[in-house]
Amino acid sequence: MNNIKTEFTIKDLENFSGIKAHTIRIWEKRYNLFQPKRTDSNIRYYDMNSLLKLLNVSLLYNNGVKISKIAILSEAKMELSVKELVFKEGFESNALNSFKLAMLNFDEALFNQTYNSLISQTSFRTIFTEIFIPFLNEIGILWQVHSITPAHEHFITNLIKQKILINLEKLQFLQPNKSSRKFVLYLPMNEIHELGLLYLHFELLFHGYHSIYLGQSVPVENLNDLQKIFSDVCFVTYLTVEPSKESIEDYLQTVNSEVLQNTNDTLWVLGSKLAQFDSDSFKNDKIKIFKSAIDLLNIL
Repeated sequence: MNNIKTEFTIKDLENFSGIKAHTIRIWEKRYNLFQPKRTDSNIRYYDMNSLLKLLNVSLLYNNGVKISKIAILSEAKMELSVKELVFKEGFESNALNSFKLAMLNFDEALFNQTYNSLISQTSFRTIFTEIFIPFLNEIGILWQVHSITPAHEHFITNLIKQKILINLEKLQFLQPNKSSRKFVLYLPMNEIHELGLLYLHFELLFHGYHSIYLGQSVPVENLNDLQKIFSDVCFVTYLTVEPSKESIEDYLQTVNSEVLQNTNDTLWVLGSKLAQFDSDSFKNDKIKIFKSAIDLLNIL
């Protein structure tokens, strides 16, 4: 899994581009857009250049350029047309494809150029909620079906993390002006996927709350240290792959008994791990479960 993927099925191409496999085959035959290769066992596959070309083709096609005109472009001209389009339009689907290209090529410059084009037109909050969140969801799917490797995921998520940290720094000198409640954000032991939680930290500061970010792999017993200093604490955690050695309900009950019991403190929980959990049947007045970050943001 840690080797860089260089061979792609037509289903991989469909997953990346959103163009149906049937349409890709038609373009291949009618316009000779792609030249698939074959394995020793005669199975068709596409190389990295074919995938990158398809992403460029799909971006131009989805922006109204006829496939017959795209097909006659040289690769250099096609890449130039894509860059012109991205920097001219610089939003949503154009940016999504541009970020995919940056991820596949490990191209930090393209990522930053696309991001800078976006930030010149709109806010970081809009970029994150309308572009980065759908993009990260796509990455999750691509990773699950083995269309990308962990190297791709680590590269692109670290670049997104850098942007969150830059925007967080701008807010950290502001004085909280919302209520006496303190938000304490943390991830359970062995949980390292922090993008979602970092962005919630940004939103809490943006809305004027006192937010304390503890980060990755925090033991439950460490949460008691915050209670020695602050009252009316709302702990917030994001479950992506952990807990893995115990049930989610057992973990929540542990936090309840060791941290929340006999206090006014609460716990807010969200994350993809909760898809395995029947939250409707879980009843605890001190623990609130959110189906998405947007649901949590809506109550701030």
